[in-house]
Amino acid sequence: EVRLVESGGGLVQPGGSLRLSCAASGSTFEGHVIGWFRQVPGKENEGVSCLRTSDASTYVAHSVKGRFSLSSDNDKNVVHLQMNSLKPEDTAVYYCASAPSRAPPERLCRGPLEADYWGQGTQVTVSA
Repeated sequence: EVRLVESGGGLVQPGGSLRLSCAASGSTFEGHVIGWFRQVPGKENEGVSCLRTSDASTYVAHSVKGRFSLSSDNDKNVVHLQMNSLKPEDTAVYYCASAPSRAPPERLCRGPLEADYWGQGTQVTVSA
């Protein structure tokens, strides 16, 4: 069974940067689609960015395009979400998720592909 552990969340001022990491144990990310989702109370879960490990193709949501980027270190089974130019509306709990699939990454972020594994979440707060 894959276990995902997120790290890197915290408090940052508007305009600042954070890098979230998602580490997998129990299996590798090979042959998976991996994604970052965020949840704000009262709002739908949003697929922020997803990546297909077989070719490193990525999907980035319109709301974060040009500010967030996703990369993978397959040797270390770690995926990084680099978040720049953060805004207060980026405040959320961020979750890492993965699915053993070779589907386009957008299908995890936007559906219909569903994640089989989820991390515990990490809080990101953007505030002055």
